[in-house]
Amino acid sequence: MEIWTEKYRPKTLDEVVGQEKVVEKLKAFVKAKNLPHLLFAGPAGTGKTTCALAIARELYGEEWRDNLLELNASDERGIDTIRTKVKEFARTRPIGDFPFKIILLDEADALTRDAQQALRRTMENFSSTCRFILDCNFSSKIIEPIQSRCAIFRFKPLEKEAIQKYIMRIAKEEKLKLDKKALDAIYFVCQGDARRAVNILQSCASLGKVITEKMIYEMAGVAQPRELEDVLKKALGGKIREAMDLLMDIMMKYGLSGLDALKQMQAIIVDSDIEDEVKVRIMDKIGEYEFRMVQGSDEFLQLEALLAQLQLVGRK
Repeated sequence: MEIWTEKYRPKTLDEVVGQEKVVEKLKAFVKAKNLPHLLFAGPAGTGKTTCALAIARELYGEEWRDNLLELNASDERGIDTIRTKVKEFARTRPIGDFPFKIILLDEADALTRDAQQALRRTMENFSSTCRFILDCNFSSKIIEPIQSRCAIFRFKPLEKEAIQKYIMRIAKEEKLKLDKKALDAIYFVCQGDARRAVNILQSCASLGKVITEKMIYEMAGVAQPRELEDVLKKALGGKIREAMDLLMDIMMKYGLSGLDALKQMQAIIVDSDIEDEVKVRIMDKIGEYEFRMVQGSDEFLQLEALLAQLQLVGRK
């Protein structure tokens, strides 16, 4: 079975959803058949690589694979790769009647410091025959000399409407049935990551054509929000033992780690109707106990301590 993230990947810039402002500027570059070096920065699954490939397709047509070199995080990212593979591709003329080739460096923030310094000179020396598109999660990990040579585009997590529009298009093609609760569940799980949303949908589709809310949470290994809401309400209400027992049951049911549980609690608190002052106190405690877990403390002991702190917050 074909992987849906590739099968339904947008082929043109017009098909990209949720990044209208970025796409508008990129279409202007394509129309002029002239690109600066580009740096795409933003979270995973927001369309960075998709936009780069769409640019190549629209510029080169059927010959796009001959004029595009794509290197990703699975490739060697040291200085030797920049000096050999990248440099050799950059110094040759494009195939066909095109002004330049494109080199796409996926996950560019994984490049070593020395490799980035070598890349800086390569970008300068071969700008007449080649354009670079770098995509990364954190632009701060790209050295300033490279950033100053690029037009920087920042991709945001996709909004709920964009994710649901994309999911419904795939569901229609695959003849799947989803209700409103299932769509809401997909967005809660993926948090703006379109790739994760599609992967979850494909996993659920292997179980049946009717996709339910419960199926999505179980397949994603994520607790249903209302279950963790009950934990928080019990803890804030002083029912510490009941809250702990319920949290342990949820973690066992969905196979959650302590950090997973904390991250989901944080997402629920942000969207809850609790008073802002209480929200701040709870978020402060969640952050403190997440730090303790990352440092290696026993997660079950720290979760019990967190619920005890929430009981004190509830009393105040």
